[in-house]
Amino acid sequence: MPAKNPRVNVVLEKPLYNAIHDLAEDEGVSMSMLMRDLVKEAFELREDRALAEFATEREKGFDRCKALRHEDVWGK
Repeated sequence: MPAKNPRVNVVLEKPLYNAIHDLAEDEGVSMSMLMRDLVKEAFELREDRALAEFATEREKGFDRCKALRHEDVWGK
């Protein structure tokens, strides 16, 4: 029976493998579930960093004179 979700094989150095093994054991989850969650967290962190960089670039070009007022956008 094929797996429900796609799978990825990862080769880890022994100390990293041991750390993941111990953390999964401490949290009471499988190594696979822990790795899935760690990958999700890594993507969220990268997304946050990219959005922060985007916001910083937008702030550099901000001109208060050209900005719309709250009332102009949302009404009273």
